[in-house]
Amino acid sequence: MEYPFNNFYELITFQAKKRAKKVALFVDDEKITYGQILDAVDKLAAYLSSLGVKKGDKVAFFLRNSPEFIYSIFAASKLGAIVVPINTFLKEDELTYILEDSGSSVLIASAVHDKVVNGSKASSLCQFILWEGDSVTKGEQHHSFDDALNTKTSVEPIGTKLEDTAVIIYTSGTTGKPKGAMLSHKNIFSNGASGAMTIKVKPKDRGIVFLPMFHSFTFSIGVMMPIQVGMSTVIIKSIQPFSNIFKQTLTKRVTIFLGIPDVYNALAKAKLPWYFMWFNSIRAFISGAAALQPKTLDAMAKKFKRATLLEGYGLSEASPAVCMNTFKNQKAGSVGTALHGYEMKIVDGDMNEVDYGMIGDIIVRGDNVMQGYLNRPTATEETIINGWLLTGDMGYMDDEGFLFIVDRKKDLIISKGINVYPREVEEVIDIYEGVGASAVIGIIDERSGEIPIVYIELEEGVESLDEAGLKKYMKESLANYKIPKQIHLIKELPKNATGKVLKRALKEMLKDEN
Repeated sequence: MEYPFNNFYELITFQAKKRAKKVALFVDDEKITYGQILDAVDKLAAYLSSLGVKKGDKVAFFLRNSPEFIYSIFAASKLGAIVVPINTFLKEDELTYILEDSGSSVLIASAVHDKVVNGSKASSLCQFILWEGDSVTKGEQHHSFDDALNTKTSVEPIGTKLEDTAVIIYTSGTTGKPKGAMLSHKNIFSNGASGAMTIKVKPKDRGIVFLPMFHSFTFSIGVMMPIQVGMSTVIIKSIQPFSNIFKQTLTKRVTIFLGIPDVYNALAKAKLPWYFMWFNSIRAFISGAAALQPKTLDAMAKKFKRATLLEGYGLSEASPAVCMNTFKNQKAGSVGTALHGYEMKIVDGDMNEVDYGMIGDIIVRGDNVMQGYLNRPTATEETIINGWLLTGDMGYMDDEGFLFIVDRKKDLIISKGINVYPREVEEVIDIYEGVGASAVIGIIDERSGEIPIVYIELEEGVESLDEAGLKKYMKESLANYKIPKQIHLIKELPKNATGKVLKRALKEMLKDEN
């Protein structure tokens, strides 16, 4: 694949010249053109430069969804700095850990998160903090975005290359301490271009971003892809009230809707007003970050006749998109075929490719594969072998190249020497009446080695579950060794910011109970 730009700043400069007066961002009642973005980026870059930001510096973001998030990406790129988007759901110690691990010298934060920022070691770790939103604690290290955007100085761009690190995305830490995946300009451009081809995105399309911008899926597909294409994006700063998302989708004529399974689960059940169903412009729903339940796919297809829900698969280490179903070719239960320019294989423990239909490790190769983990050469060597990224997920492919995810390798349960794949069991349980979502984990058992148990979150409005009926249903649908030996009802399954169930948290909770 050929890339017309070496870095993010070259991209925004091109779009600002080609589409200076086109609205790039809709934020509530505000409209921001491509020309205005570049003006803000240039001012912010000059301000950051005056405070000492230089090529190779790490600039951390602890920002809500906002135009300032986007300005900061391109301003950092102009200076040759590397951006580190941080999960704003993290607490003080977790923020401190990432700032330390990344070596970030600057923090750009939203004032709405001032309690966590001020409770962390940000002030001692970073040269200064730049605040977006209402002003907070003033001091030598604290600066305001308003001041930055009023600067009168200018600075020349620092030339960076396609292969230079542009972003460090920290993994969610579902299986341990978060690791920083180093992504180059090429990684991000590749993902945006391949995603745009699959979704058939045109400049006339409009996207909506309400998922957090710090997440790799939103960063690449929700933020960067639209700018690569030259389309418009509606920014939602807060998901509350959720009705505002529908209002903005309708009034701003959104055509590409990015969501996660929790959103589509809610959307499938929601009683939307007739005028929304009649007048919305959505042609594609894109789902990522976690697995969709088959019943959600069916319900969405029945509800939205003019739009297609496309499920994909990815991981931060792959920038993140790897594969996706297409408008022409979809298969129920599959996350689709490899995106343009990427390769996928299913291999055994010795990295030998297995036959179609056989379960094995999913590996990926292409321009989307990360450069490696920051400060972790051993982990990098274990994860990238001869250019192939070991995803840590297990699955199988059919003879048409469609990938079917079976489970996380680390979530695999081995009971009496037989593999139990939690996702397979969860898909059966999730269909049962009253079940909102389920999570199957393995616990140590003296006789079997491990046994599966299940945590169940009930559907909204459901107060009890017919456990006897569920057990009977499972016996009819699953082999005995796959049936969970314990059923635990839980008010809400622990999840990360994008709706992925944190099974490690369930295991820790079980330890605490015992």
